[in-house]
Amino acid sequence: MSERIIAIVPAAGVGARANSQAGQAPKQYRLLAGEAMLRHAVKALLADRRIAQVRVAVAPQDVRADAVLAGLPRTVVRPCGGATRADTVLNALRDAQPGEQEWVLVHDAARPGLPADALARLIDACLSDGTGGLLALPMSDTVKQGQARVARTVPREGLWLAQTPQMFRAGALRQALRGAALRGAAVTDEAGAMEAMGHAPLLVKGSARNFKLTWPEDFALMEKWL
Repeated sequence: MSERIIAIVPAAGVGARANSQAGQAPKQYRLLAGEAMLRHAVKALLADRRIAQVRVAVAPQDVRADAVLAGLPRTVVRPCGGATRADTVLNALRDAQPGEQEWVLVHDAARPGLPADALARLIDACLSDGTGGLLALPMSDTVKQGQARVARTVPREGLWLAQTPQMFRAGALRQALRGAALRGAAVTDEAGAMEAMGHAPLLVKGSARNFKLTWPEDFALMEKWL
């Protein structure tokens, strides 16, 4: 394969919603089946040999990542984390300096259950299409909108739950994230930034196992998968 792929794992956050006790370590360092969640997430990316390098972007004051990821091949830790996820990814792009046409695959540290076949599907689809895309799952539950009471039921046809990895050309992703920063737009994922620039990312079927660990009870559920 001639097209180089690097992966970025933004891991500079503290995961406040996942911590049920004060003083707990950031959630990416919580143990799952004996290993830190971050290590599981990186190992899931390394399962595909087409990924040339995994770059883990942590907060400048982080002192855990090097030890947690010790011994993993094709993996580097970079202290370039920012205030938000989008800031961290943009900083990681500046740090890595990939070519405009190289592929960048961004994956959440909080999705340690990424199956190898789902990752392969995304890479295959993006390399064939050229635009880029993301893993996602069609919405299966009934969707309600409201606050304390239901305001309305939202038709679920055509609705998807976005996952990661999300994979785009480095130049286009860099431009999209810079544009969002200049507009002051809140960016919750890379696909959203790309959409704002007029791109239509591919939707590639993900996996229920690839859920994001957000709440304290999610850890016990993920350990059953692992």
